[in-house]
Amino acid sequence: MREPDQTPDLNKGAAVYHNDIGDYATNEPTMDGTAGLTYYFASLEQEGNKQKNLGSGLDAKLVRDSEGAIVRIDSTAKNIYLIFSADSMFNGGEKIVETLKKERIRASFFFTGNSLRMPEHKEIIEKIISMGNYVSGHSDKHVLYAPWGKRDSLIVSRDSIVKDIRQNAAELAKFGIAQKDSRWFLSPYEYYNNETVNILERAGYKTINYTPGTATPADYTIPSMKEYKTAQYLIDKLFSYEKKNTLNGAIILIHPGIEATRPEGQRLYNRLREIVDYLKGKGYSFKSFKDLQ
Repeated sequence: MREPDQTPDLNKGAAVYHNDIGDYATNEPTMDGTAGLTYYFASLEQEGNKQKNLGSGLDAKLVRDSEGAIVRIDSTAKNIYLIFSADSMFNGGEKIVETLKKERIRASFFFTGNSLRMPEHKEIIEKIISMGNYVSGHSDKHVLYAPWGKRDSLIVSRDSIVKDIRQNAAELAKFGIAQKDSRWFLSPYEYYNNETVNILERAGYKTINYTPGTATPADYTIPSMKEYKTAQYLIDKLFSYEKKNTLNGAIILIHPGIEATRPEGQRLYNRLREIVDYLKGKGYSFKSFKDLQ
């Protein structure tokens, strides 16, 4: 050693360390360990960047809204992403599966833990998965993250959001859906703010939402509501939006679970094939989020 030991009281055992550049016997192993740890952290950073960038420059093509959620995938490609979100109701499941099969297309389904736990949903969910559709989370308990009309605050804590997401992931795992294969996330009620988007991002998820202006999410409304919209109104609005704006990279949401008081003929999932055929005629292809893995 070149200098007197500055920490003699700490170096009385079999393993010692002297903070001196001349003491290679004790500080070289520590340097070697630090180098190894640096290498390990670098590999983790590389893997993290792959998740962040989503590969092949896709991240640069994503269109986000003011809160940071992804509302279009790539506005230069004539691809449409059909999505379906389900909580406790799923009365349109069979009709949707039938249409996807006939049209030979795949879609993306986002389930709450509530839905995944229901025995009556098990068979249809397994069928959806076996057909190669993308399946991911929609929260566990379908909790509202932010108050309506006051988007800059939270109703629930950050920890409870993370816990809820993890519980949702645990239910998906029971169907063989690994977390790494379910990174695209649809917030409950399709409602969120910048903070929840960031919480989800840190947990490894990408928050998505339907493309604004597509109108179809209003298919949940029932006749007793002032804002009730018929199926034809929603279809007309969607097609009108396409003419003015295109649906390149658009995310189109249709609810597979509808209140019984909405007439059967007004449930949008019953007219899904009509929508798909029209848009195919316009030159669009239908993709699922599995195509982005």
